Amino acid sequence: MLNRLWLGFFVTAALAALVRWGFEGDAAVFGAIVDSLFAMAKLSVAVMVLLFGTLTLWLGLLRIAERAGLVELLARALGPLFKRLMPEVPEGHPAIGLITLNFAANVLGLDNAATPIGLRAMRELQTLNPSGDTASNAQILFLVLNASSLTLLPVSIFMYRAQQGAPDPTLVFLPILLATSASTLTGLLSVAWMQRLKLWDPVALAYLGGSALLLGGLLAFLATLSAAALATASSLVGNLVLFGVIVAFLVAGAIKRVPVYEAFIDGARDGFGVARDLLPYLVAMLCAVGVLRASGALGYALDGIRWAVHGLGFDDAFVPALPTALVKPFSGSAARAMLIETMRHYGVDSFPALTAATMQGSTETTFYVVAVYYGAVGIRRVRHTVGCALLADLAGIVASIAVCYWFFGAGPRG
Repeated sequence: MLNRLWLGFFVTAALAALVRWGFEGDAAVFGAIVDSLFAMAKLSVAVMVLLFGTLTLWLGLLRIAERAGLVELLARALGPLFKRLMPEVPEGHPAIGLITLNFAANVLGLDNAATPIGLRAMRELQTLNPSGDTASNAQILFLVLNASSLTLLPVSIFMYRAQQGAPDPTLVFLPILLATSASTLTGLLSVAWMQRLKLWDPVALAYLGGSALLLGGLLAFLATLSAAALATASSLVGNLVLFGVIVAFLVAGAIKRVPVYEAFIDGARDGFGVARDLLPYLVAMLCAVGVLRASGALGYALDGIRWAVHGLGFDDAFVPALPTALVKPFSGSAARAMLIETMRHYGVDSFPALTAATMQGSTETTFYVVAVYYGAVGIRRVRHTVGCALLADLAGIVASIAVCYWFFGAGPRG
């Protein structure tokens, strides 16, 4: 899938360049493509330098939280809910703890770190699967919730914005929180409908209803704020939460007498490895996206979408952000490249860049997750997994657009 996508980018760029040369006489397009290749390769290394530090920092802190028992505590807190949502998983089964740790990594925006944990969780769920090649209900729910991208602290997106020179990297915190909540809720409800889960169970209602009340209260409060106040609130809350999580992890480690420095170093080594392994993919995808932009192919595609949006009578300011959303179900590295390229082309705090960042934080690489997670345990029949996951992706995209218009409008930001 990634091979076809990557090759498709270059083939499309080549065709667009030939069209521009043949019909417009624009031979300079070939020089622009070559320049873009080298520029994007250089940008990949610049992004990766900051990514090394970010992943190393957060995986080190996550290891402290794990040894301090915070993950286990969270697993016990979510145990009653998962017992209702996954009735075939016995109480105290190792899968519950791994699922919780996977969600914790996703909540922190560490999508690359979440993958190996999620694979372990899927293997544990497979031990309970009566059919070796058909996805169980528990596996489907886990994968859809994973693919819905519940990201409450998107540190990776903050990092990309900081690397591109954003004066306030956390500006998109609240928009991502709202959009990812819509995505996750849609994924959960769609799976519950297909599996006839008893969400009206008193315990499930207490968890889900409480979360809905908190989210509703947040929306009610935000509705009283002006656009400028919304942006300020997003920045303030994002920074407070980020700093609060760091302090909470360190305090918990100290209380539990965890050797916090040694634990941090142990986890940080994993972050270094994850970031190192990501570099070739980032170079490949950024160069492909750069070529696509320089050839004019991306511009032609966006012009077509913009024409259709105009025809429907809608504002088209969000259109330049769509490439990030459109490739995200297929490839996280391609979506990451699209996001970075959008920030470079339009400006890191432009409306398209802010919308693309919100989309990046509220949707997931559905087909990649399905292929990797199910492939690891030999699942061939995925049942309703893809349909529910894509519905969650669509909800995240629509919510991202709506929330960004609410928070930022469509005008330029200085």
